[in-house]
Amino acid sequence: MERYGELLLDIWREACRHIEINESATTIAKMLAAHLPLSALIVRRFDLQHSSIDTVAEGQPVEQFLHATLKTPCTPAKFKRVISWAETAEVLHGQRLKRSGDLAAVVPDEIEGEVLAGPLMNPDGPAGVLLLVANHQRVFQDSHLALVKQLLEPFSAALENDRRLHELNALREAAEADRRALLSRLGRNEMSETIVGAEAGLKNIMERVQLVSQSDVPVLILGETGTGKEVVSRAIHTRSPRSQGPFIRVNCGAIPPELIDSQLFGHEKGSFTGAADSRKGWFERADGGTLFLDEMGELPLPAQVRLLRVLQDGYIERVGGQQPLRVDVRLVTATHRDLASMVKAGTFREDLWYRINIFPIVLPRLNQRKEDIPALARHFAQRAATRFGLTPVEPSEADLQTLSNYAWPGNIRELGAVIDRAAILGDGRSLEVSKALGFLDPIITPPTSTEYVSPTLYEVTTDDLRPLSKPAISSLDEAMKQHIERALQATGGRIEGRRGTAALLGINPHTLRARMRKLKIDWSRFRPNDEPVW
Repeated sequence: MERYGELLLDIWREACRHIEINESATTIAKMLAAHLPLSALIVRRFDLQHSSIDTVAEGQPVEQFLHATLKTPCTPAKFKRVISWAETAEVLHGQRLKRSGDLAAVVPDEIEGEVLAGPLMNPDGPAGVLLLVANHQRVFQDSHLALVKQLLEPFSAALENDRRLHELNALREAAEADRRALLSRLGRNEMSETIVGAEAGLKNIMERVQLVSQSDVPVLILGETGTGKEVVSRAIHTRSPRSQGPFIRVNCGAIPPELIDSQLFGHEKGSFTGAADSRKGWFERADGGTLFLDEMGELPLPAQVRLLRVLQDGYIERVGGQQPLRVDVRLVTATHRDLASMVKAGTFREDLWYRINIFPIVLPRLNQRKEDIPALARHFAQRAATRFGLTPVEPSEADLQTLSNYAWPGNIRELGAVIDRAAILGDGRSLEVSKALGFLDPIITPPTSTEYVSPTLYEVTTDDLRPLSKPAISSLDEAMKQHIERALQATGGRIEGRRGTAALLGINPHTLRARMRKLKIDWSRFRPNDEPVW
Protein backbone atom coordinates (compact mmCIF):
# COMPACT_ATOMS: atom_id res chain seq x y z
CA MET A 1 0.00 0.00 0.00
CA GLU A 2 3.01 2.29 0.04
CA ARG A 3 2.41 3.26 -3.60
CA TYR A 4 -1.03 4.55 -2.58
CA GLY A 5 0.32 6.66 0.31
CA GLU A 6 0.38 9.98 -1.58
CA LEU A 7 -3.03 9.24 -3.14
CA LEU A 8 -4.62 8.60 0.28
CA LEU A 9 -3.12 11.81 1.64
CA ASP A 10 -4.61 13.79 -1.26
CA ILE A 11 -7.99 12.12 -0.71
CA TRP A 12 -7.92 12.98 3.01
CA ARG A 13 -7.16 16.61 2.16
CA GLU A 14 -9.95 16.82 -0.40
CA ALA A 15 -12.49 15.08 1.86
CA CYS A 16 -11.73 17.46 4.75
CA ARG A 17 -11.59 20.56 2.56
CA HIS A 18 -15.35 20.55 1.93
CA ILE A 19 -18.10 20.26 4.54
CA GLU A 20 -20.62 18.72 2.13
CA ILE A 21 -19.46 15.37 0.79
CA ASN A 22 -21.05 15.96 -2.62
CA GLU A 23 -18.62 18.83 -3.26
CA SER A 24 -15.56 16.53 -3.11
CA ALA A 25 -16.98 13.34 -4.69
CA THR A 26 -16.16 14.22 -8.33
CA THR A 27 -12.64 15.44 -7.51
CA ILE A 28 -11.86 12.24 -5.58
CA ALA A 29 -13.35 10.13 -8.38
CA LYS A 30 -10.89 11.72 -10.84
CA MET A 31 -8.01 11.00 -8.46
CA LEU A 32 -9.01 7.33 -8.17
CA ALA A 33 -9.51 6.93 -11.93
CA ALA A 34 -5.73 7.09 -12.37
CA HIS A 35 -5.37 3.93 -10.24
CA LEU A 36 -8.67 2.09 -10.75
CA PRO A 37 -10.89 1.22 -13.73
CA LEU A 38 -13.47 3.59 -12.20
CA SER A 39 -16.72 4.62 -13.84
CA ALA A 40 -18.48 6.13 -10.82
CA LEU A 41 -18.14 6.71 -7.09
CA ILE A 42 -21.34 6.69 -5.00
CA VAL A 43 -21.82 7.41 -1.30
CA ARG A 44 -25.04 6.27 0.35
CA ARG A 45 -26.31 6.89 3.90
CA PHE A 46 -28.27 4.49 6.12
CA ASP A 47 -31.55 6.05 7.27
CA LEU A 48 -32.13 4.15 10.51
CA GLN A 49 -35.44 5.85 11.20
CA HIS A 50 -37.09 4.88 7.89
CA SER A 51 -35.13 1.66 7.10
CA SER A 52 -33.84 2.99 3.80
CA ILE A 53 -30.53 3.66 2.02
CA ASP A 54 -30.20 7.18 0.57
CA THR A 55 -27.74 8.40 -2.07
CA VAL A 56 -25.97 11.56 -0.81
CA ALA A 57 -23.08 11.97 -3.30
CA GLU A 58 -22.03 10.88 -6.79
CA GLY A 59 -18.68 11.39 -8.49
CA GLN A 60 -17.72 10.49 -12.06
CA PRO A 61 -14.27 10.93 -13.65
CA VAL A 62 -15.96 11.61 -17.00
CA GLU A 63 -19.42 13.13 -17.10
CA GLN A 64 -22.03 10.60 -18.19
CA PHE A 65 -25.74 10.01 -17.86
CA LEU A 66 -25.58 8.01 -14.65
CA HIS A 67 -27.74 8.91 -11.68
CA ALA A 68 -28.16 6.51 -8.78
CA THR A 69 -31.53 5.99 -7.12
CA LEU A 70 -31.95 8.60 -4.41
CA LYS A 71 -33.70 6.30 -1.95
CA THR A 72 -33.83 2.51 -1.65
CA PRO A 73 -36.51 1.40 0.83
CA CYS A 74 -35.90 -1.87 2.67
CA THR A 75 -38.02 -4.19 4.74
CA PRO A 76 -37.05 -4.19 8.44
CA ALA A 77 -35.55 -7.69 8.09
CA LYS A 78 -33.56 -6.75 4.97
CA PHE A 79 -32.31 -3.51 6.55
CA LYS A 80 -31.25 -5.41 9.67
CA ARG A 81 -29.15 -7.76 7.52
CA VAL A 82 -27.47 -4.78 5.80
CA ILE A 83 -26.56 -3.27 9.18
CA SER A 84 -25.20 -6.60 10.37
CA TRP A 85 -22.98 -6.78 7.26
CA ALA A 86 -21.76 -3.19 7.80
CA GLU A 87 -20.72 -4.03 11.35
CA THR A 88 -18.34 -6.71 10.01
CA ALA A 89 -16.42 -4.03 7.98
CA GLU A 90 -16.25 -6.52 5.06
CA VAL A 91 -15.81 -5.16 1.50
CA LEU A 92 -18.19 -6.82 -0.98
CA HIS A 93 -17.21 -7.52 -4.61
CA GLY A 94 -19.63 -8.59 -7.33
CA GLN A 95 -21.03 -8.16 -10.84
CA ARG A 96 -24.53 -7.04 -11.81
CA LEU A 97 -25.76 -10.44 -12.95
CA LYS A 98 -24.30 -12.17 -9.89
CA ARG A 99 -25.36 -9.74 -7.19
CA SER A 100 -27.27 -11.19 -4.29
CA GLY A 101 -27.82 -10.76 -0.58
CA ASP A 102 -26.23 -7.69 1.01
CA LEU A 103 -24.62 -6.45 -2.21
CA ALA A 104 -27.95 -6.44 -4.04
CA ALA A 105 -29.50 -4.47 -1.16
CA VAL A 106 -26.98 -1.61 -1.13
CA VAL A 107 -26.39 -1.21 -4.92
CA PRO A 108 -29.13 0.63 -6.92
CA ASP A 109 -30.71 -1.50 -9.67
CA GLU A 110 -29.68 0.81 -12.51
CA ILE A 111 -25.95 0.47 -11.73
CA GLU A 112 -24.26 -1.82 -14.28
CA GLY A 113 -20.80 -3.31 -14.21
CA GLU A 114 -18.63 -4.65 -11.45
CA VAL A 115 -19.00 -3.06 -7.99
CA LEU A 116 -16.95 -2.81 -4.79
CA ALA A 117 -18.98 -1.95 -1.67
CA GLY A 118 -17.44 -0.98 1.66
CA PRO A 119 -19.28 0.04 4.86
CA LEU A 120 -18.81 3.54 6.31
CA MET A 121 -18.91 4.01 10.08
CA ASN A 122 -19.45 6.81 12.57
CA PRO A 123 -18.87 6.82 16.36
CA ASP A 124 -22.34 5.30 16.90
CA GLY A 125 -22.02 2.46 14.39
CA PRO A 126 -22.76 1.84 10.67
CA ALA A 127 -23.50 5.09 8.81
CA GLY A 128 -23.50 4.24 5.10
CA VAL A 129 -21.77 2.55 2.21
CA LEU A 130 -19.14 3.52 -0.39
CA LEU A 131 -19.70 2.09 -3.88
CA LEU A 132 -17.02 2.01 -6.60
CA VAL A 133 -18.37 1.08 -10.06
CA ALA A 134 -15.98 -0.30 -12.73
CA ASN A 135 -15.86 0.76 -16.36
CA HIS A 136 -17.81 -1.33 -18.85
CA GLN A 137 -16.21 -4.78 -19.41
CA ARG A 138 -13.39 -4.05 -16.94
CA VAL A 139 -12.83 -5.69 -13.53
CA PHE A 140 -11.32 -4.82 -10.16
CA GLN A 141 -8.15 -6.59 -9.00
CA ASP A 142 -7.26 -7.78 -5.48
CA SER A 143 -4.98 -4.75 -5.06
CA HIS A 144 -7.99 -2.55 -5.77
CA LEU A 145 -9.86 -4.28 -2.95
CA ALA A 146 -7.07 -3.36 -0.53
CA LEU A 147 -7.22 0.28 -1.69
CA VAL A 148 -10.97 0.46 -1.06
CA LYS A 149 -10.42 -0.64 2.53
CA GLN A 150 -8.06 2.33 2.96
CA LEU A 151 -10.70 4.68 1.50
CA LEU A 152 -13.36 3.79 4.06
CA GLU A 153 -11.87 5.92 6.84
CA PRO A 154 -11.68 9.28 4.98
CA PHE A 155 -15.12 8.72 3.44
CA SER A 156 -16.56 7.85 6.87
CA ALA A 157 -15.22 11.16 8.21
CA ALA A 158 -16.59 13.04 5.19
CA LEU A 159 -20.03 11.40 5.59
CA GLU A 160 -20.12 12.28 9.30
CA ASN A 161 -19.24 15.92 8.56
CA ASP A 162 -21.99 16.01 5.94
CA ARG A 163 -24.51 14.56 8.43
CA ARG A 164 -23.63 17.13 11.07
CA LEU A 165 -23.92 19.97 8.57
CA HIS A 166 -27.41 18.94 7.53
CA GLU A 167 -28.38 18.41 11.16
CA LEU A 168 -27.23 21.94 11.99
CA ASN A 169 -29.14 23.29 8.99
CA ALA A 170 -32.28 21.52 10.20
CA LEU A 171 -31.82 22.94 13.71
CA ARG A 172 -31.25 26.42 12.28
CA GLU A 173 -34.41 26.18 10.18
CA ALA A 174 -36.39 24.99 13.22
CA ALA A 175 -34.98 27.84 15.32
CA GLU A 176 -35.86 30.33 12.58
CA ALA A 177 -39.41 28.94 12.43
CA ASP A 178 -39.70 29.28 16.22
CA ARG A 179 -38.35 32.84 15.99
CA ARG A 180 -40.91 33.79 13.35
CA ALA A 181 -43.71 32.21 15.38
CA LEU A 182 -42.59 34.08 18.51
CA LEU A 183 -42.37 37.38 16.64
CA SER A 184 -45.85 36.78 15.27
CA ARG A 185 -47.24 36.19 18.76
CA LEU A 186 -45.49 39.34 19.97
CA GLY A 187 -46.79 41.32 17.04
CA ARG A 188 -43.30 42.28 15.88
CA ASN A 189 -41.28 41.87 12.69
CA GLU A 190 -37.79 41.87 14.22
CA MET A 191 -36.23 40.99 17.55
CA SER A 192 -34.86 44.50 18.01
CA GLU A 193 -37.05 46.51 20.36
CA THR A 194 -38.77 49.57 18.89
CA ILE A 195 -38.42 52.60 21.16
CA VAL A 196 -41.31 54.86 20.28
CA GLY A 197 -40.67 58.44 21.34
CA ALA A 198 -36.88 58.23 21.16
CA GLU A 199 -36.87 61.56 19.28
CA ALA A 200 -39.64 63.18 21.31
CA GLY A 201 -40.71 62.43 24.89
CA LEU A 202 -37.78 60.11 25.55
CA LYS A 203 -35.13 62.16 23.77
CA ASN A 204 -33.30 63.12 26.98
CA ILE A 205 -33.53 59.53 28.22
CA MET A 206 -32.05 58.12 25.01
CA GLU A 207 -29.21 60.62 25.18
CA ARG A 208 -28.36 59.27 28.63
CA VAL A 209 -28.69 55.70 27.34
CA GLN A 210 -26.25 56.44 24.52
CA LEU A 211 -23.85 58.08 26.94
CA VAL A 212 -23.73 55.25 29.48
CA SER A 213 -23.94 52.31 27.07
CA GLN A 214 -20.29 52.67 26.03
CA SER A 215 -19.05 52.03 29.58
CA ASP A 216 -19.51 49.11 31.98
CA VAL A 217 -20.76 51.06 35.00
CA PRO A 218 -23.90 49.72 36.70
CA VAL A 219 -27.12 51.46 35.66
CA LEU A 220 -30.21 51.89 37.84
CA ILE A 221 -33.48 52.44 35.97
CA LEU A 222 -36.24 54.00 38.06
CA GLY A 223 -39.85 54.37 37.05
CA GLU A 224 -43.40 53.26 37.67
CA THR A 225 -44.65 49.89 36.53
CA GLY A 226 -45.28 49.90 32.80
CA THR A 227 -42.98 52.78 31.84
CA GLY A 228 -40.65 50.59 29.75
CA LYS A 229 -37.74 49.78 32.04
CA GLU A 230 -36.91 46.51 30.27
CA VAL A 231 -37.01 48.22 26.85
CA VAL A 232 -34.48 50.79 28.04
CA SER A 233 -32.26 48.12 29.56
CA ARG A 234 -32.19 46.27 26.23
CA ALA A 235 -31.34 49.53 24.47
CA ILE A 236 -28.34 49.93 26.78
CA HIS A 237 -27.21 46.39 25.95
CA THR A 238 -27.65 46.63 22.16
CA ARG A 239 -25.74 49.91 22.03
CA SER A 240 -22.87 48.62 24.17
CA PRO A 241 -19.70 46.71 23.17
CA ARG A 242 -21.38 43.68 24.79
CA SER A 243 -24.19 43.61 22.21
CA GLN A 244 -23.00 40.26 20.81
CA GLY A 245 -23.10 38.72 24.30
CA PRO A 246 -26.16 37.40 26.14
CA PHE A 247 -28.85 39.60 27.64
CA ILE A 248 -30.44 37.90 30.65
CA ARG A 249 -33.50 39.32 32.41
CA VAL A 250 -34.28 38.17 35.95
CA ASN A 251 -37.40 39.18 37.87
CA CYS A 252 -36.18 39.24 41.46
CA GLY A 253 -39.73 39.45 42.80
CA ALA A 254 -40.69 36.16 41.14
CA ILE A 255 -37.92 34.05 42.75
CA PRO A 256 -38.80 32.36 46.07
CA PRO A 257 -36.39 33.57 48.81
CA GLU A 258 -35.03 30.07 49.41
CA LEU A 259 -33.98 29.77 45.74
CA ILE A 260 -32.40 33.21 45.27
CA ASP A 261 -28.79 32.00 45.70
CA SER A 262 -29.25 28.99 43.43
CA GLN A 263 -30.92 31.05 40.70
CA LEU A 264 -28.41 33.92 40.71
CA PHE A 265 -25.15 32.12 41.49
CA GLY A 266 -25.85 28.48 40.57
CA HIS A 267 -25.30 25.33 42.62
CA GLU A 268 -23.21 22.16 42.63
CA LYS A 269 -24.60 18.66 42.41
CA GLY A 270 -25.81 17.42 45.80
CA SER A 271 -25.50 20.83 47.49
CA PHE A 272 -29.10 20.58 48.72
CA THR A 273 -32.08 18.26 48.46
CA GLY A 274 -33.20 18.13 44.83
CA ALA A 275 -29.87 19.32 43.37
CA ALA A 276 -29.47 16.31 41.08
CA ASP A 277 -27.07 18.14 38.74
CA SER A 278 -24.79 21.13 38.77
CA ARG A 279 -26.45 24.29 37.47
CA LYS A 280 -25.11 27.58 36.19
CA GLY A 281 -26.68 30.66 37.76
CA TRP A 282 -27.84 33.75 35.90
CA PHE A 283 -24.51 35.50 36.47
CA GLU A 284 -22.60 32.70 34.73
CA ARG A 285 -25.10 32.56 31.89
CA ALA A 286 -24.76 36.31 31.35
CA ASP A 287 -20.93 36.12 31.27
CA GLY A 288 -19.67 38.48 28.57
CA GLY A 289 -23.05 40.22 28.33
CA THR A 290 -25.61 42.09 30.41
CA LEU A 291 -27.63 40.92 33.41
CA PHE A 292 -30.84 42.86 33.99
CA LEU A 293 -32.21 42.51 37.54
CA ASP A 294 -35.80 43.74 37.47
CA GLU A 295 -37.74 44.50 40.67
CA MET A 296 -34.44 45.04 42.50
CA GLY A 297 -36.28 46.28 45.59
CA GLU A 298 -37.69 42.77 46.17
CA LEU A 299 -34.25 41.21 46.72
CA PRO A 300 -33.84 39.89 50.32
CA LEU A 301 -31.09 41.36 52.49
CA PRO A 302 -28.92 38.18 52.56
CA ALA A 303 -28.90 38.08 48.75
CA GLN A 304 -28.03 41.79 48.67
CA VAL A 305 -24.83 41.01 50.61
CA ARG A 306 -23.72 38.40 48.09
CA LEU A 307 -24.65 40.64 45.17
CA LEU A 308 -22.47 43.37 46.65
CA ARG A 309 -19.43 41.05 46.54
CA VAL A 310 -19.99 40.36 42.86
CA LEU A 311 -20.08 44.08 42.13
CA GLN A 312 -16.92 44.67 44.18
CA ASP A 313 -14.58 41.98 42.83
CA GLY A 314 -16.40 40.18 39.98
CA TYR A 315 -16.40 36.73 41.64
CA ILE A 316 -19.30 34.44 42.47
CA GLU A 317 -19.47 31.16 44.34
CA ARG A 318 -22.01 28.48 43.57
CA VAL A 319 -24.12 27.03 46.36
CA GLY A 320 -22.07 24.10 47.65
CA GLY A 321 -19.04 25.18 45.62
CA GLN A 322 -15.51 25.50 46.95
CA GLN A 323 -13.88 27.70 44.32
CA PRO A 324 -14.83 31.28 43.39
CA LEU A 325 -15.69 31.79 39.72
CA ARG A 326 -14.78 34.90 37.76
CA VAL A 327 -17.65 36.48 35.78
CA ASP A 328 -17.58 39.40 33.37
CA VAL A 329 -21.08 40.87 33.58
CA ARG A 330 -22.50 44.33 33.08
CA LEU A 331 -25.28 44.88 35.65
CA VAL A 332 -28.43 46.86 34.94
CA THR A 333 -31.05 47.06 37.70
CA ALA A 334 -34.56 48.46 37.80
CA THR A 335 -37.29 49.09 40.34
CA HIS A 336 -40.51 51.00 40.81
CA ARG A 337 -39.88 51.33 44.53
CA ASP A 338 -38.23 54.21 46.43
CA LEU A 339 -34.88 52.62 47.28
CA ALA A 340 -33.66 55.74 49.11
CA SER A 341 -36.57 55.41 51.56
CA MET A 342 -35.91 51.69 51.87
CA VAL A 343 -32.29 52.45 52.78
CA LYS A 344 -33.48 54.75 55.59
CA ALA A 345 -35.92 52.07 56.75
CA GLY A 346 -33.16 49.44 56.81
CA THR A 347 -34.79 47.16 54.22
CA PHE A 348 -32.17 47.88 51.55
CA ARG A 349 -28.42 47.96 52.09
CA GLU A 350 -26.89 51.41 51.89
CA ASP A 351 -23.58 50.14 50.45
CA LEU A 352 -25.40 48.25 47.69
CA TRP A 353 -27.47 51.36 46.96
CA TYR A 354 -24.28 53.33 46.34
CA ARG A 355 -22.93 50.57 44.09
CA ILE A 356 -25.95 50.33 41.77
CA ASN A 357 -26.87 54.03 41.80
CA ILE A 358 -23.78 55.20 39.90
CA PHE A 359 -25.79 56.21 36.83
CA PRO A 360 -29.55 56.45 37.48
CA ILE A 361 -32.09 56.85 34.67
CA VAL A 362 -35.56 58.00 35.72
CA LEU A 363 -38.32 57.12 33.25
CA PRO A 364 -41.26 59.54 33.01
CA ARG A 365 -44.89 58.50 33.37
CA LEU A 366 -46.87 58.28 30.17
CA ASN A 367 -48.94 61.35 31.06
CA GLN A 368 -45.67 63.28 31.28
CA ARG A 369 -44.84 62.50 27.65
CA LYS A 370 -48.26 62.97 26.05
CA GLU A 371 -46.68 63.92 22.72
CA ASP A 372 -45.70 60.25 22.31
CA ILE A 373 -49.24 58.88 22.76
CA PRO A 374 -50.23 59.11 19.04
CA ALA A 375 -47.08 57.30 17.90
CA LEU A 376 -47.45 54.69 20.65
CA ALA A 377 -51.12 54.15 19.77
CA ARG A 378 -50.26 53.57 16.09
CA HIS A 379 -47.44 51.22 17.07
CA PHE A 380 -49.71 49.15 19.34
CA ALA A 381 -52.49 49.13 16.73
CA GLN A 382 -50.12 47.63 14.18
CA ARG A 383 -48.89 45.12 16.76
CA ALA A 384 -52.45 44.12 17.65
CA ALA A 385 -53.34 43.58 13.99
CA THR A 386 -50.35 41.27 13.57
CA ARG A 387 -50.97 39.36 16.80
CA PHE A 388 -54.71 38.83 16.28
CA GLY A 389 -54.72 38.42 12.48
CA LEU A 390 -56.82 41.55 11.91
CA THR A 391 -56.81 44.20 9.21
CA PRO A 392 -54.49 47.03 10.36
CA VAL A 393 -56.50 50.07 11.47
CA GLU A 394 -54.96 53.32 12.64
CA PRO A 395 -56.55 55.34 15.45
CA SER A 396 -58.65 58.30 14.34
CA GLU A 397 -58.15 61.87 15.51
CA ALA A 398 -61.04 61.40 17.94
CA ASP A 399 -59.40 58.24 19.28
CA LEU A 400 -56.10 60.08 19.75
CA GLN A 401 -57.84 62.89 21.57
CA THR A 402 -59.55 60.41 23.87
CA LEU A 403 -56.27 58.64 24.55
CA SER A 404 -54.44 61.92 25.20
CA ASN A 405 -57.05 63.04 27.75
CA TYR A 406 -56.84 59.82 29.75
CA ALA A 407 -54.68 59.68 32.92
CA TRP A 408 -52.90 56.34 32.19
CA PRO A 409 -52.22 55.11 35.73
CA GLY A 410 -50.82 51.91 34.17
CA ASN A 411 -48.55 53.83 31.79
CA ILE A 412 -47.42 52.29 28.47
CA ARG A 413 -48.40 48.77 29.51
CA GLU A 414 -51.96 49.91 30.07
CA LEU A 415 -52.00 51.75 26.74
CA GLY A 416 -50.90 48.59 24.94
CA ALA A 417 -53.64 46.57 26.66
CA VAL A 418 -56.28 49.19 25.79
CA ILE A 419 -55.29 49.22 22.11
CA ASP A 420 -55.34 45.40 22.03
CA ARG A 421 -58.83 45.45 23.51
CA ALA A 422 -59.94 48.19 21.10
CA ALA A 423 -58.66 46.20 18.11
CA ILE A 424 -60.53 43.07 19.20
CA LEU A 425 -63.73 45.02 19.78
CA GLY A 426 -63.37 46.69 16.38
CA ASP A 427 -62.74 43.33 14.65
CA GLY A 428 -60.48 44.83 11.98
CA ARG A 429 -62.98 47.52 10.97
CA SER A 430 -62.11 50.19 13.54
CA LEU A 431 -60.52 50.77 16.93
CA GLU A 432 -63.16 50.92 19.65
CA VAL A 433 -61.03 53.06 21.95
CA SER A 434 -63.87 54.50 24.07
CA LYS A 435 -65.34 51.06 24.73
CA ALA A 436 -61.89 49.68 25.49
CA LEU A 437 -61.34 52.39 28.09
CA GLY A 438 -64.68 51.61 29.71
CA PHE A 439 -66.59 54.68 28.49
CA LEU A 440 -69.60 52.82 27.20
CA ASP A 441 -71.64 56.00 26.79
CA PRO A 442 -70.05 58.14 24.06
CA ILE A 443 -71.53 61.29 25.62
CA ILE A 444 -69.43 60.83 28.75
CA THR A 445 -66.26 62.94 28.62
CA PRO A 446 -63.12 60.95 29.40
CA PRO A 447 -61.20 62.06 32.50
CA THR A 448 -58.29 64.42 32.00
CA SER A 449 -54.73 63.59 32.95
CA THR A 450 -54.71 66.24 35.68
CA GLU A 451 -57.32 64.46 37.79
CA TYR A 452 -57.93 60.76 37.44
CA VAL A 453 -61.56 59.68 37.89
CA SER A 454 -62.40 55.99 37.86
CA PRO A 455 -64.97 54.87 35.28
CA THR A 456 -68.38 53.90 36.66
CA LEU A 457 -68.32 50.36 38.01
CA TYR A 458 -71.33 48.05 37.97
CA GLU A 459 -72.27 45.21 40.28
CA VAL A 460 -73.82 42.21 38.54
CA THR A 461 -76.91 40.83 40.29
CA THR A 462 -79.57 38.37 39.19
CA ASP A 463 -82.03 41.19 38.63
CA ASP A 464 -80.21 44.14 37.11
CA LEU A 465 -77.06 46.26 36.99
CA ARG A 466 -76.75 48.82 39.73
CA PRO A 467 -73.91 51.34 39.83
CA LEU A 468 -71.45 51.26 42.69
CA SER A 469 -70.17 54.39 44.35
CA LYS A 470 -66.83 55.67 43.03
CA PRO A 471 -63.99 54.62 45.33
CA ALA A 472 -61.64 57.09 46.93
CA ILE A 473 -58.09 57.16 45.60
CA SER A 474 -55.84 54.89 47.68
CA SER A 475 -52.16 53.99 47.53
CA LEU A 476 -50.98 51.72 44.72
CA ASP A 477 -50.13 48.89 47.14
CA GLU A 478 -53.55 49.12 48.79
CA ALA A 479 -55.30 49.12 45.42
CA MET A 480 -53.25 46.13 44.31
CA LYS A 481 -54.03 44.30 47.55
CA GLN A 482 -57.77 44.89 47.15
CA HIS A 483 -57.68 43.78 43.53
CA ILE A 484 -55.80 40.57 44.32
CA GLU A 485 -58.18 39.78 47.20
CA ARG A 486 -61.19 40.22 44.89
CA ALA A 487 -59.57 37.86 42.39
CA LEU A 488 -58.82 35.32 45.15
CA GLN A 489 -62.43 35.49 46.27
CA ALA A 490 -63.64 34.93 42.71
CA THR A 491 -61.42 31.86 42.26
CA GLY A 492 -61.94 30.39 45.72
CA GLY A 493 -58.33 31.09 46.65
CA ARG A 494 -56.90 28.88 43.89
CA ILE A 495 -53.51 30.20 42.71
CA GLU A 496 -52.50 28.10 39.70
CA GLY A 497 -54.36 26.36 36.90
CA ARG A 498 -56.63 27.50 34.11
CA ARG A 499 -59.20 28.81 36.61
CA GLY A 500 -56.67 30.10 39.13
CA THR A 501 -56.05 33.64 40.32
CA ALA A 502 -52.77 33.94 38.40
CA ALA A 503 -54.52 33.12 35.12
CA LEU A 504 -57.35 35.53 35.94
CA LEU A 505 -54.89 38.36 36.62
CA GLY A 506 -52.64 37.42 33.69
CA ILE A 507 -49.41 37.07 35.69
CA ASN A 508 -46.97 34.29 36.60
CA PRO A 509 -48.02 32.28 39.71
CA HIS A 510 -44.57 32.83 41.30
CA THR A 511 -44.91 36.60 40.77
CA LEU A 512 -48.37 36.52 42.31
CA ARG A 513 -47.13 34.65 45.40
CA ALA A 514 -44.26 37.12 45.82
CA ARG A 515 -46.66 40.07 45.67
CA MET A 516 -49.03 38.44 48.13
CA ARG A 517 -46.18 37.91 50.56
CA LYS A 518 -45.13 41.54 50.15
CA LEU A 519 -48.72 42.81 50.64
CA LYS A 520 -49.30 40.39 53.55
CA ILE A 521 -52.31 38.71 51.92
CA ASP A 522 -53.45 35.53 53.65
CA TRP A 523 -54.83 33.67 50.66
CA SER A 524 -55.72 30.57 52.72
CA ARG A 525 -58.80 32.32 54.12
CA PHE A 526 -60.31 32.42 50.63
CA ARG A 527 -60.21 28.65 50.17
CA PRO A 528 -62.70 26.03 51.36
CA ASN A 529 -61.51 24.25 54.49
CA ASP A 530 -61.20 20.90 52.76
CA GLU A 531 -58.84 22.07 49.99
CA PRO A 532 -55.06 22.58 50.14
CA VAL A 533 -53.69 26.14 50.02
CA TRP A 534 -51.63 25.70 46.84
